[in-house]
Amino acid sequence: MVEVKKIYYSAEDISAMLDISVSHSYRIIRRLNKELEEKGFLVISGKLPIRYFEEKYYGLNS
Repeated sequence: MVEVKKIYYSAEDISAMLDISVSHSYRIIRRLNKELEEKGFLVISGKLPIRYFEEKYYGLNS
């Protein structure tokens, strides 16, 4: 069986990691997805790429 690597965080994932409400997580996702759209990327509503989240919140550039 092929292992599928998760590449997106959901609002529930972000809520648990940051210990914030799910509704606040959705606001964060909307704001960061808007940044990605302005850079020309396609986005999925309610999901945020893990790499972008890590870059914005932890300063990781992978």
